[in-house]
Amino acid sequence: MDYATITVKVPKEMTAYFSDDYVAESGEDLKRNALLLYPYIYNNVISHGRAAEILGIKKLDLIDLYDKMGFPYFDMDISEVRKDIQTFRKLKKALA
Repeated sequence: MDYATITVKVPKEMTAYFSDDYVAESGEDLKRNALLLYPYIYNNVISHGRAAEILGIKKLDLIDLYDKMGFPYFDMDISEVRKDIQTFRKLKKALA
């Protein structure tokens, strides 16, 4: 995988986590990078698939990683689900 260097403005206390001498536990770099990408997914700038490509992992692995961190793939509440079901039933009835 090719890497690029970018400058990120972070609070001074966070610099230890971004320095070259930071020794991450297994998978910590992946989690950090996934967390850096999450706002772009949340705001629909990039997809889960594109984020997974950037991270060099499979889309389902990224979805699973976010799930373990508490970020759901589907963020609909029950009222939205019910509305979608009603719409589906109306469309199904119209096509019948």
